[in-house]
Amino acid sequence: MMSQVSEFTDSILSIAKLLVQSRRSGVRATAECGRRRLVIMGNGPSLRNVLDDNMPALMQSDCMAVNYAANTPEFFQVRPRYYTIADPHFFRATDDANVGSMLSALSSVDWPMVLFVPCRAEKMARLIDNSNIKTVRYNAVGIEGWRWLSRLAFSLRLGMPRPRNVLIPSVMLGIWLEYREIYLVGADHSWTRNLSVDDENRVVTNLPHYYADNSHERERVKAVYADVRLHSLFLSYYVAFKAYHEIAWWARERGVCVYNSTPGSFIDAFERRSLDI
Repeated sequence: MMSQVSEFTDSILSIAKLLVQSRRSGVRATAECGRRRLVIMGNGPSLRNVLDDNMPALMQSDCMAVNYAANTPEFFQVRPRYYTIADPHFFRATDDANVGSMLSALSSVDWPMVLFVPCRAEKMARLIDNSNIKTVRYNAVGIEGWRWLSRLAFSLRLGMPRPRNVLIPSVMLGIWLEYREIYLVGADHSWTRNLSVDDENRVVTNLPHYYADNSHERERVKAVYADVRLHSLFLSYYVAFKAYHEIAWWARERGVCVYNSTPGSFIDAFERRSLDI
């Protein structure tokens, strides 16, 4: 009974969000996408090995980069076809030096690239002066509840499983683009390995990336987590991992194969497969 009440409540809230927050999506598929594979490059530490040892596999695929990837030298070597941003920090803190560096790097892109941003952040396109980049907006509106409602919202590109992190909208975008095969690299999600509580009951977490965060970013993350409690953090993890199972269901419905090519990844929703295949 409680689960039915929860499902009903989630569904009503999702309908309200669809009515208030969703906009017309600019995501459009092309026939070419169905003939190629998409590699989504998360920012987890394991991506370092892929960049060092498996660059040919990336170069032979359509790649999608995320977050601060543009601030790395490998970005200009991989030359990704897509770039996805989801965290509101990128749109609210354009005075952040790291965000500024990312915008500057994107302005230097000299190949055709699609930049995906949430509908609420469309103004970010005006911050990038580069005719090589096409900015496309998507609906980062979290949908839960009745299965038919999720199916409808996902089909119309009006919503997605709750976008706890950038990898969730990235995979949904890959499905909306109608890629038949999607590979995930750098999707470690092994956050609990770097989680502890100190003697003053402060939650201490380290979020390693394949690149080294500078001191400014480390201080920003520390400030973000300053008042976070452990139960809130685990709830956030729950939302993320649950979203991947929703994506796996949706991918099967669309005939899309999503493979996790990240050794040691904590994501348990997708079939494991090497990127070499």
